[in-house]
Amino acid sequence: METYYHREDLGKFADIGKGNKELWDKFSSYYSAVFAEGALTEREKALIALGVAHAVQCPYCIDAYTQASLEKGSNVEEMTEAVHVACAIRGGASLVHGVQMRNVAEKLSM
Repeated sequence: METYYHREDLGKFADIGKGNKELWDKFSSYYSAVFAEGALTEREKALIALGVAHAVQCPYCIDAYTQASLEKGSNVEEMTEAVHVACAIRGGASLVHGVQMRNVAEKLSM
């Protein structure tokens, strides 16, 4: 079945640098620094990225950070929990905006 996203396109990510090598190099340098071992381990960062990938619904990121999480030593139980954390934050963010709705509704109902 044809889909909009193609798994093989993830391997072409660096091709975006062909449009502006200077900006791509800066992004690549920053990206590498972000995912390097620091106060958080590379494993922890991969799990965070996996959760964020689900929150922003990027299939390429989901593929990449599923693989990275496994390579860094995470298991499916930990990865599933990271996805549930993303779900809870995303759902909570939607619900808390209900306060905005209620504020407007109360103002307009006066």
